[in-house]
Amino acid sequence: MSEHQAGAAGPAQATARPSAGSDEARVLGGLVNVRVSEWPAVLWSFLYFFCLLSGYYVLRPVRDEMGILGGIKNLPWMFSATFVGMLATLPIFGLAAARWPRSKLVPGVYFFVISNLLVFFVAMYAGYRPAVVAKVFFVWLSVVNYFIVSVFWSFMSDLYESEQAKRLFPVIAAGGSVGAIVGPAITAALVKHIGIASLFLVSAGLFTCATVCISRLSDWAKAHSHGERQHGEAVGGGIFSGVRLALSNPYLLAIAGYILLLQVLGTFFYLEQTRVVSQTLSSSTARTQLFAQLDLSVNGLTLLLQIFVTGRLVLSLGLSTCLVLLPVFGGLGLLTVGLWPTLWVVAAASVVRRATEFAISKPAREVLFTVVTREERYKAKNVIDTLVSRGGDAASGWAHNGLTALGINVSQMAFASLPAAVAMIAVGLYLGKQQEAKRKAAKTADA
Repeated sequence: MSEHQAGAAGPAQATARPSAGSDEARVLGGLVNVRVSEWPAVLWSFLYFFCLLSGYYVLRPVRDEMGILGGIKNLPWMFSATFVGMLATLPIFGLAAARWPRSKLVPGVYFFVISNLLVFFVAMYAGYRPAVVAKVFFVWLSVVNYFIVSVFWSFMSDLYESEQAKRLFPVIAAGGSVGAIVGPAITAALVKHIGIASLFLVSAGLFTCATVCISRLSDWAKAHSHGERQHGEAVGGGIFSGVRLALSNPYLLAIAGYILLLQVLGTFFYLEQTRVVSQTLSSSTARTQLFAQLDLSVNGLTLLLQIFVTGRLVLSLGLSTCLVLLPVFGGLGLLTVGLWPTLWVVAAASVVRRATEFAISKPAREVLFTVVTREERYKAKNVIDTLVSRGGDAASGWAHNGLTALGINVSQMAFASLPAAVAMIAVGLYLGKQQEAKRKAAKTADA
């Protein structure tokens, strides 16, 4: 995800490039393609993403339960509040990114998250206005989720170039998948014994471990790279330049369009699943456990795909194929739900769609940012990952609410969402071709 610049070298470029047949290019069981010089950075990146997503997924089932406690009819309002939260947060992040070097910006985001988690722990442990805290937490985690993951991938882009990203991002993403399995497993196992409030302390501890990984990666980068990649200087620019950059670049606009359509599909499955679960289960603990089990299913399938499928797809079939698979499976899921609108069909279709997104589409989307500038990577990418995503959630939530009020049932809603999947296929094909063209142009310029 880093721009190809003359004189700038990624972690594996500190020494001469190894040939594919040398010891430097050994793979493990044909599953991963990591060179010897890259292993320290890859392992710390793997552990960083593991801690990050396990910390988040400890709380995701809690967020889903808070959504029910706050009232399902209020979910569109909470999506809108999340969008407003994004609008308020983006200028602050833009200012920090403009002035702070990477060594302060990245850990600073996670220290902020940790301090907030401690506040929520105190509020929930004390039983302070549970309904209000539930709504605030739902919005807070929905905002924070996109920031923490976006910052992670922006940081990765400062360490790896385009060729490395295609080989290494599936391996690194698997760390997040393992964490995403461990997180809900922790919640499902412990929530009955320690209560919901104590889960916030577990999550805070995992985020603290992530900051240790950041420190080790920064030290490694200083020892193995040069110039901008070594020090990770502040990207400069204005606090709103991310919005300007995202709107002025057709390539970034296409990425934003892809993300927006993705949210339309995701919101449909999320709202329908939440509604059916609330109608089926009356116990708060039982619903939290079910959400944790569904997350566990998603992340287990994601990990299997990343180990056996993703790397081969990216390298052999290209980005376009990886970007198109998500809307293809999403469209098939919509057709299935339209024909058989039951709880377990909705849940199964949602699990397959999410696993395809996390295992295949997400690593492929991050490779798209390897051919943009650092300012676009940290600022425009963050706008797309947060503002566009949550704006899509809010718009889709209100559209879903309006259609439901008109008496549209689950089957009709599923069929009405199909055009979004078709449009995503077209945008995915365009983005794959544009990324390859930009990569070749950058390589020619560097030569």
